[in-house]
Amino acid sequence: MLQIEIEAVWRFRREGSPRTVAVMLGVLNEIRKTGKITSAASDAHLSYRHVWNLIEQWSEFFGTPLVETQRGKGSKLTPFGERLVWAGERMQARLGPQLENLAQELASEIKPFLEQRPSVIRVHASHGFAVAKLREFLDREPGIGVDLRYVSNQHSLVSLAQGACDLSGLHLPHGALRAQGIKAAREWLDPREDRIISFVTREMGLMVARGNPLRIASLQDLTGPKVRFVNRDHDSGTRLLFDQLLAANRIDEGRINGAQQIEFTHAAVAAYVASGMADACFGVEAAARQFGLDFIRLLTEDYFFVCKRAFLDTAPMQRILEIIRSADFRAAVATLPGYVPSDTGTVTGVKAFLEMHAVR
Repeated sequence: MLQIEIEAVWRFRREGSPRTVAVMLGVLNEIRKTGKITSAASDAHLSYRHVWNLIEQWSEFFGTPLVETQRGKGSKLTPFGERLVWAGERMQARLGPQLENLAQELASEIKPFLEQRPSVIRVHASHGFAVAKLREFLDREPGIGVDLRYVSNQHSLVSLAQGACDLSGLHLPHGALRAQGIKAAREWLDPREDRIISFVTREMGLMVARGNPLRIASLQDLTGPKVRFVNRDHDSGTRLLFDQLLAANRIDEGRINGAQQIEFTHAAVAAYVASGMADACFGVEAAARQFGLDFIRLLTEDYFFVCKRAFLDTAPMQRILEIIRSADFRAAVATLPGYVPSDTGTVTGVKAFLEMHAVR
């Protein structure tokens, strides 16, 4: 199946001037990570001389250096270069899922005009690292296309009920908050037609700067006068879960500095903290590890998929079950920090599911 990638380009222009400069943030990020221009050149498939010329052009345009080099000590970004890279990391984390959704919409528009027409599985699920990993596996499958749209936990079940998708994501926390999640999901689950497929568990908690300099250990610590927080958007399942945790612990959101500052993905809030613009956020452990943050576990979530009984018997869905039950997929999930395959691929009816998972 045709795959489309939409990438953001950072192009700068001074007011009143036609000249523009496109900064390759990936090159600067590689220098930040390795301290080597040669590594950045190799990663970008460019010559060392070309990369060095680009760096000089960017520095000349901004009127300040982006990279410092010292004989025998390699290269490092200047404070301005660091700020530029971290801004790019935040923007990529924020826009990534939205760009993927747009790319999928474009692919769906032009698909009918192409000769190759594989079976397309429409998946609506909240953004997560294990879901992205599943997409990687499905993209390798001949004859199966994936129309993956990232939507909130509740919206994905609505999509399934309305026939807008074939496979819907659902995540439920362990512990006292599970009953609230079950109650919200029950409204959209059809006991006669829906089937629940176990997928993974994932660890949820607070992400803080490496070394945890403010010694944050609990939700209550977020109300400290020195703590700056960054929150998830109101439509996300993670934001709903965080709000429920605050209510359960009788913490007034108004006492948390930055609770109204929002980002749209786990990676985006993690990048926000990693860039020094906040001290803490709430999300999955995998995002914390991706950005070198410390993680304070608060709870575990179960992640499921939901589909219609009729769709379960189709060849594409049977292939999905084969993939997620495979040793290769389970091993791939195990490499994601905080994720564990859990009864992966087990299919349950709604009634039995509600009875089994009402309290955990």
